Amino acid sequence: MAIIIGADRLGNIEKLLKERGLSVLKHITGRRPRAQGGLIVSMSDAKVMILFTDFVGHNVMSNFRKQAKAQQIPFIACRRNLSDLARSLDKCGFA
Repeated sequence: MAIIIGADRLGNIEKLLKERGLSVLKHITGRRPRAQGGLIVSMSDAKVMILFTDFVGHNVMSNFRKQAKAQQIPFIACRRNLSDLARSLDKCGFA
């Protein structure tokens, strides 16, 4: 299960995650001010947190990175395209 931050639509990203044995636990677009402040997300079932850098600011990324670190789950920050995400998933062991 993956928590995804950024992007309005996921498109083919869900298919790539499924191929890697992951599904979307929660998708946060990052548009709402509450989410931009680093909304605390329940991560008990999450295996990875993925943040798309071309849709959110530095403060949002920092807040979610801290949450992932506190929960000891891998944090991936990449652009919203399949090749970047696939490369990042490979580096984290989700081949």
